[in-house]
Amino acid sequence: MPDSPRSRTPDDTIGARDLTAWRTRSGRWLVGLFAGLARASRPAARRVVSWSSAHLAFVVFAVVALVVMAALVEGVETVYEGVVGRDGLTVVDQPVLDAAITLRSPGLDSAVTAFTDVGGPVGMPILALVAVAVLTWRRRRWTPIVLTLIAAAGSLAMTIVGKGFVDRARPPADLAVPPLEVSASFPSGHTLNATVLTTVIVYLILIETTAARQRTLTITLGTLFVLAMGLSRVFLGHHWLTDVLAGWLIGLAWALAVITAHRLWLTLRERPAVAGSPDGIPQEGAAS
Repeated sequence: MPDSPRSRTPDDTIGARDLTAWRTRSGRWLVGLFAGLARASRPAARRVVSWSSAHLAFVVFAVVALVVMAALVEGVETVYEGVVGRDGLTVVDQPVLDAAITLRSPGLDSAVTAFTDVGGPVGMPILALVAVAVLTWRRRRWTPIVLTLIAAAGSLAMTIVGKGFVDRARPPADLAVPPLEVSASFPSGHTLNATVLTTVIVYLILIETTAARQRTLTITLGTLFVLAMGLSRVFLGHHWLTDVLAGWLIGLAWALAVITAHRLWLTLRERPAVAGSPDGIPQEGAAS
């Protein structure tokens, strides 16, 4: 059931896409699970319960997703043990590092080191803080801060879990560009954190902007930044390629989980009357 114009807010669309309309069966089931709480309430209390269910949906989904993601990262240890042999996936790691070494030069090494520091434990939080501060100021809402903090906390947790359980050695020191790092190699923390924070910030910018050209530019720059950050880790010999691949995949999965939690919150907050539809959830035709 389409929204009336008065019910729309700056939060719930990306271009013509309504974030509170769920096109997949699994998405509609997820919304219906929490919308049922509102439908079951007494009419006089429906608005309060709908508000509560929106926040409950966000918190429960985010927590469950984090637990599942952490368990999957921990399970990577078993997978890693099965692929470390010469016949496994990591057979690509050494050849890729060897190819990167042939491209190095003093000037390029310095430039890539400066860039990779942007995605480090100091640079990336500062970059994210600036972006979030601007978005929060423009929107006059706490949404950017809340989503970014949750995304960052989950990213840090999965990095710690992955490094602690897999405990993979980094490439040999004589093949790396100083300064050297001493933590475990898998997954690449720079890559994982950059992927999570950049994806969430891009999502927030897409909600903010109305111009298709700006959205395209934002997605392109965000993608290039994340790809370059991961490849810089391999170029410098600070990580194996498979460390970076894991960082991209795990980071994207967690960022999408945070975005899904936000969409659940939007749906149940902006559409407390979803019970008016036959199944209590937005229909597929509600958005283009």
